[in-house]
Amino acid sequence: MTRYFARRATLKRSFGLLSDFRYEQTDPDLFYGALARDSVELIGDLYRGHTERDLTGTTVLDVGGGPGYFADAFGRAGARYVPVEPDPSEMHAAGLSVGDSIRGSGLALPIRSDAVDVCFSSNVAEHVAQPWVMAEEMLRVTKPGGLMVLSYTLWWGPFGGHETGPWHYLGGEYAARRYQRRTGKEPKNRFGVSLFDIGAKDGLRWAKTQTAGDVLAAFPRYHPRWAWWMVKIPVLRELLVSNLVLVVRKR
Repeated sequence: MTRYFARRATLKRSFGLLSDFRYEQTDPDLFYGALARDSVELIGDLYRGHTERDLTGTTVLDVGGGPGYFADAFGRAGARYVPVEPDPSEMHAAGLSVGDSIRGSGLALPIRSDAVDVCFSSNVAEHVAQPWVMAEEMLRVTKPGGLMVLSYTLWWGPFGGHETGPWHYLGGEYAARRYQRRTGKEPKNRFGVSLFDIGAKDGLRWAKTQTAGDVLAAFPRYHPRWAWWMVKIPVLRELLVSNLVLVVRKR
């Protein structure tokens, strides 16, 4: 079911996304605009691989959608895009207005069961103290036969510490204190508060033990197709996969 996205997963794409990451803090419009386009391509390709249809007419729930950077991109693809965000300051951070925005927690989604065609979360699970509770909630609200797509940053990867990296390799608390000393302010992503140690093995264990769906794929989001084998190698995957995508079909 990854055959369409696999064609897009090239080294050129990887380098392009890598170059955009440096703008996350300084130019979020540029960074999230590029990430939005890539996310729509990812979800569109996975959905097409699963159903042989595009996203036209589907409802896509984005858990942790923030201020709605992805709304226009999903709208252009023909989907009804519904972001869920618990923090009102995040919802209004970019001055955007998304009509279907919902304020709510990913740990207890204010959505009825079996409601959406695709439930998606991008780079959020590492900011949640109970990410697998969130994953269970994502599956709950997905329609039978629909897709749950969870993409998250691995702690031991190069971007695991977010703005406090690469010092997170010496410990999350140390990295946070060092950032504070160097910049004079607390990091946005504070270890133990809004940033947590989450690895590939954690997600793969959850995918194997959950009972509400069938795991269709697990691969590195930002790597070229020829590097996807890394997910299969313990220890190595924690250091090199960077961002793991789990794709589950709701039963």
